[in-house]
Amino acid sequence: MIAPSILSADFARLAEEAAAVADAGGNGADWLHVDVMDAHFVPNLTLGLPVVKALLAATDVPLDCHLMIDDPDRWAVGYAEAGVHNVTVHVEAAADPVALAKDLRAAGALAGLSIKPGTPLEPYVETLRHFDTLLVMSVEPGFGGQVFMPEVLDKVRAARRLVDTGHLRLLVEIDGGINDDTIEAAAQAGVDCFVAGSAVYDADDPGRAVALLRERVHAATPHRWTA
Repeated sequence: MIAPSILSADFARLAEEAAAVADAGGNGADWLHVDVMDAHFVPNLTLGLPVVKALLAATDVPLDCHLMIDDPDRWAVGYAEAGVHNVTVHVEAAADPVALAKDLRAAGALAGLSIKPGTPLEPYVETLRHFDTLLVMSVEPGFGGQVFMPEVLDKVRAARRLVDTGHLRLLVEIDGGINDDTIEAAAQAGVDCFVAGSAVYDADDPGRAVALLRERVHAATPHRWTA
């Protein structure tokens, strides 16, 4: 799965930018990744629920909202109620992630849990049993265009093993520095969903960029895509 990040898109043309990756000849984006930042949990301010609601009305691509905010226990369910497909909160910010996951699911969304590069996976394995997606950050959250941190792939491999052995049932997602040079290593480590910002929206043809990234994933891990 490829989830273009609108953090790298033109915020004045979000509907058009969403449309640019929606089809791509039947090979378009699986999700559209939306980074919500509050200038408290991370040192950047992006957009919030009103813009997300407008984007929901402008595209049929499922929205994947990554909430880099303080107090997600208070705010996250509103995104699920608005119609966001997957709502991801940070384990470093959530007061009661298990209860929040239940509330997100009850509101109709998938529940995602994100961990920063310096946050270990092991203490949260039992917590992840209540979630649908795990978002491994491969840069420090807060800004787009950062350099991929390959050391986080150890966490991806550990999560993949837990999924493959049945200890967890979730989708493994990665966010940060994903491009033509890094996506194959992430795929080989066991990622299911790849968030890509500048690699898509800095391209002359964002839709084609999505298709090319998917081709790289399939080439790197052909054993995962055979019938």
